[in-house]
Amino acid sequence: MKVGIGCDHGGIVLKNACIEALKELNIEYVDYGTYTEDSVDYPDYAEKVAKAVLGGEVDKGILLCGTGIGISIAANKFRGIRCAHITNVFSAKASSEHNNANIIAMGGRITTSEEAKEMVLAFFSTPYAGGRHQTRLDKITEIEKNYL
Repeated sequence: MKVGIGCDHGGIVLKNACIEALKELNIEYVDYGTYTEDSVDYPDYAEKVAKAVLGGEVDKGILLCGTGIGISIAANKFRGIRCAHITNVFSAKASSEHNNANIIAMGGRITTSEEAKEMVLAFFSTPYAGGRHQTRLDKITEIEKNYL
């Protein structure tokens, strides 16, 4: 598995913790930036990671901004992206097990590095359950077809 990671200046504080977790899981990653705390626009990084996931360059993604909200909204504008804004280990597991999320988003101003690491470990260690959850994802796909 290969994971793309991208962030704006508000999320950069979590990037190293996320990378540490990926390394613990022996997951390869591609860093799409940003690389400094200089102000940048989160939609640019959501686009980079979403396109990498959709294009098969990476299998899944991690996005980080100040709250995780804006960058997740931007990523979810791409047909086929299921970006889950996660705030705890339970939501990290559920986003994988129930929603088969292909990107997770977190906020550097609301999440500690330790929490981010735990959530990344939980997300990438939890398999998708399928079953009744697939019916729901199929309905989301139909919504995308009709409105995106």
